[in-house]
Amino acid sequence: MRKYLIGIDVGTTAIKTIIFDASTYRIIVTENASHDLSSRMVGWAEESPEDWWQNIIKTIKVCLEKSKINPRDVAGIGVSGMVPAFIQLGAQGEILRPSIQQNDARTFHEIEIMEREIGAEHFFGITGCTLNQQMIGPKILWMKRNEPEIFARTKKMMGSYDYVVYKLTGNFSLERNWALESGLYDVHSEYWSEELLRYVGIDRSFLPPIHKPSDVVGSVSAKAAVETGLCLGTPVVAGTADHVSSAFMAGIQNDGDLLIKLGGAGDILYSTNTLITDHRLFIDYHVIPGKFLLNGCMASSGSILKWYVKDVLGKEITDYAALDQEAEHIPTGSDGIVLLPYFIGEKTPIFDPLARGVIFGLTLHHNKYHIYRAIMEAVGYGFLHHIVTLREIGFQPQRVVVTNGGAISRTWGRIISNITGYSLHYLKENPGSSLGAAFIAGMGCGCFNDWAEAQDLIQIIDIVYPDSVEHTRYQKLYKIYGDLYTDLKDDFIHLYDAIAQ
Repeated sequence: MRKYLIGIDVGTTAIKTIIFDASTYRIIVTENASHDLSSRMVGWAEESPEDWWQNIIKTIKVCLEKSKINPRDVAGIGVSGMVPAFIQLGAQGEILRPSIQQNDARTFHEIEIMEREIGAEHFFGITGCTLNQQMIGPKILWMKRNEPEIFARTKKMMGSYDYVVYKLTGNFSLERNWALESGLYDVHSEYWSEELLRYVGIDRSFLPPIHKPSDVVGSVSAKAAVETGLCLGTPVVAGTADHVSSAFMAGIQNDGDLLIKLGGAGDILYSTNTLITDHRLFIDYHVIPGKFLLNGCMASSGSILKWYVKDVLGKEITDYAALDQEAEHIPTGSDGIVLLPYFIGEKTPIFDPLARGVIFGLTLHHNKYHIYRAIMEAVGYGFLHHIVTLREIGFQPQRVVVTNGGAISRTWGRIISNITGYSLHYLKENPGSSLGAAFIAGMGCGCFNDWAEAQDLIQIIDIVYPDSVEHTRYQKLYKIYGDLYTDLKDDFIHLYDAIAQ
């Protein structure tokens, strides 16, 4: 009986592969393999898709060896990954250059040109999205202007997990969230916008067919079977975006569920049954048909803490717990420090790549622990900014779940709960995107009958409740946080111009 599922996640820093037993709802084995992010120029973020594939080969082989399962018993394979990474293939399916990642910021001028020539409102009316640095359209324009020889050889474009599906099956496909976030997609017709394709100068032949996450798009090819040890003909589904997959496996499935992800970036995802677009937020298709995810991404959150601890204080990650204890003794508001967390610009809800980090209110009284706590509070203010935006649209979060590495810190959780005024629900464990990818494969291959079956994998073990007095204090500080950006917005532009000269 084919009862095992393989889930693969293409992360920013590593490949994670799991084997999941669909009959016992148990993860049999997990294996990770790291890869590097390259930044050859200021603002660039690139990775090697070939490195991803070699790590996938390695992790699949290790998982099969450790688990001792027969590859013939694998019912299906699902892949999740960063979105929208930009991968270009040549006529023989070969990689033409490193992948341009979703956090790459090289297309600032292309975005300006598109806003001027297409019109920001007209673009939003088609796509339901605000023009931003993640999108594929501006990257196509950048390629045509800066690397025309490579672009001329491009025959197919796709994202991270779409590329892995291609390597596994030999078939080209695109999952619909890559399409939605590409800036080339008409959200109303749910197909490519001919107007936007004409503008960037490509036709539909560059873009593989669009699929839903659980669509079976091919099976393991003879070549991939030899490379990985998988069984020839094993079904492979289209997969989905990593943040969509992880939100699903965190239990963000009902209308009003909200996920806060405390990772290197800060993600916030809200489940809704209604398609409503807003200039300040991203929108994705939910894994569950008929549902959507309104979401935001703070370009830096945990990465600021890591920078401060390692590069400024010269400490190791193992020192976080001790720093948390010290931060517990610092009063609400860090004795008057308010920090703006825009250390690499900001995505939602302000979409300002020129915004910068600010530490406001420093005095000789403050020490390193004040700044540490102020960073935590700044990320909390950022999440509140998104929640306020959701309320302004007409949505009211009903249940808030917190995940990712930063969720280990209950100090940070209490700060965020007090700032936002919401209780935070903690999961027993959260394998995240890779488990979501495996479950999606199970839905596509018939191992599961209903998306609700995933709830059996989700267990809440702790709830952090807000303190009403602290929440009131934080409301005053949050206003200062908002005013700081408004007051400094033009100065960020002047700073950029001064440095660029």
